[in-house]
Amino acid sequence: MKKSMIEAVVFDLDGVITDTAHYHFLAWKQLANEIGITIDETFNEMLKGISRLDSLELILQYGNRQHDFSTEEKEEMANKKNDHYRLYLNDLKPEHVLPGIPELIRNIKAEGIQIGLASVSKNAGTVLKALELEAAFDFCADAAKISKSKPDPEIFLTACSGLSADPLRSIGIEDAVAGIESIKASGMFAVGVGHTLQEADLVFETTNQLQWVNIKEEFDHWISRCETPDSL
Repeated sequence: MKKSMIEAVVFDLDGVITDTAHYHFLAWKQLANEIGITIDETFNEMLKGISRLDSLELILQYGNRQHDFSTEEKEEMANKKNDHYRLYLNDLKPEHVLPGIPELIRNIKAEGIQIGLASVSKNAGTVLKALELEAAFDFCADAAKISKSKPDPEIFLTACSGLSADPLRSIGIEDAVAGIESIKASGMFAVGVGHTLQEADLVFETTNQLQWVNIKEEFDHWISRCETPDSL
């Protein structure tokens, strides 16, 4: 069998591996209500893939309360949101892994390709443990390992570094605009889950459409274009 040119596949967590993105929304909505701000799921799309404090700043700006709290108070609020979120995580079980993801992971592993995680969540380890997926990931880049949030490429570059993988030979899978921007900025091949992610190199509507054979084929076309003299 021809050896794959792919060195690593790096997954986002929320909205790709499991739908904890909805738990984040419920936690932010609860916190926002406590300070007199009402947010909906449409607004929540802006919060996907970015850090907790950056998300809080967007909520405060939305409610025109960005100048009403000190830095210390904002940190307390962000921690309080996390407390809300962790309570929702108590309901998380292995059956909450999104459709198509277990098969995709098995197919990648079968080819000896390393798998990484790139999540700005400080609860990534807790989520993987609840889903019984800890052993599937060879390296996890999370909020504790980075200083810059998505769309900065740091988290995907950190994941590739931890896997000793060349970003140009690696694939990132995301469901958020900021995440796709992060993958592209890192030099990786970007796979988007969701019809709004047109900046991705390959887009699927849902996770159960993530077919490894299709991803590999599109990656091969992409890397061939990247390596032609005209692209240098």
